[in-house]
Amino acid sequence: MLKSVSKFTPAERSWMIYDWANSSFSLIVVTAVLPLWLETVGQNISISTAQTTSWWSYANSFSTLIVAVCAPILGSLADFRGWKKPAWLVSTLLGFVTTLLLAAVPADGFWMLLFLFVLANIGFSIANIYYDAFITDVTTSERMPKVSSWGFALGYVGGVVPFVIFYALRSFMSSQEGVMFAFILAGLWWGAFSLPMLFKVRQKHFLPVPQHPIKQSFKRLVSTLKHLSQYPKIVGFLIAYFFYIDGVNTIITEASLFATSIGIDMTQLLTILLFVQLVAFPASIIFGQLSKIFGTRQMILTGIFIYSIISTMSIFITQAWGFWLMAFLIGSAQGGIQALSRSYFGQIIPKEYSGEFFGFYNIFGKFSAVLGPLVFGSVAAATGQVQLGAASLLIFFVLGGWIFVKYA
Repeated sequence: MLKSVSKFTPAERSWMIYDWANSSFSLIVVTAVLPLWLETVGQNISISTAQTTSWWSYANSFSTLIVAVCAPILGSLADFRGWKKPAWLVSTLLGFVTTLLLAAVPADGFWMLLFLFVLANIGFSIANIYYDAFITDVTTSERMPKVSSWGFALGYVGGVVPFVIFYALRSFMSSQEGVMFAFILAGLWWGAFSLPMLFKVRQKHFLPVPQHPIKQSFKRLVSTLKHLSQYPKIVGFLIAYFFYIDGVNTIITEASLFATSIGIDMTQLLTILLFVQLVAFPASIIFGQLSKIFGTRQMILTGIFIYSIISTMSIFITQAWGFWLMAFLIGSAQGGIQALSRSYFGQIIPKEYSGEFFGFYNIFGKFSAVLGPLVFGSVAAATGQVQLGAASLLIFFVLGGWIFVKYA
């Protein structure tokens, strides 16, 4: 792998390494440790597992909603000369510093943990807006697919390596010490591997800064909306994407709490989460290869079908072996459906407006992470069963698949 990475330019490698860097937050904090620690902290102050699930879902929805509302303007402002790098740096600092601060919260600080997570998740998400935008500055149009794919691949590995370090060393610590170590490791990993991006990546393409930047950004957004309305197939895809990717994202963020609800302990859960990452890396490549045979459209529908099975089977899962099967299915479809959705969208948009349309693609992706956790959390709270919360996500895949077939 190192030999392959060496073939990229310093700017390309530095850009790709940022995906390696911030994946520590995604896997260690969001997926593995924080939701489980929240359950323990919640129990310390008499908050039930179902209530913890709800509050965790609400925190995810709220932080994502903030980013989704701000994303159009933030993305537009980043196109102005000299604005992109400082904006990326501030949001990255917000993310990894608040991740480090999670380690300082006491074992009864339930609400402080949620507050710091909201800030960290906002920093993470906003930094990714600028990270995505920087690809036009680090490479050529011809090399973008290769550079983007390797960034995606390195993200999987970059999440697994610190996760394995945490997993190997946690047995030498108490439960709380292990959690604190996880937060510190995730924050330091994110910060340290962001340095190549800071020093090697430069904004090469930009617009002159107008007299009224924010007003000008709103005008550009109106122009984008006018272009969007002329292409019903694109609108159909974006609506379908909104629903099915919402289900995908929600399953990823809520998997740990689902596992604890059926009695899986932290040691086994961490092993399962590592297993998902190891399955997802080759599976995403296999999805790409199969798309050459069966077509991108058919493989996206395959991914939607697999996630529909995951949602349905969640009702019946009461033992660890069932969750292992669910984990395998998640890993098999997770990377593929995300990667192929992006490439399919690139095939159907007018190339002269690719920047504008991909801006909307990112906006729909951000908004799609709001509704799913709300539905999941509300159903779990109302019924007291996390399994029914997971099963409720089936509606997102049914709607997304039907709209994709009919309108995209």
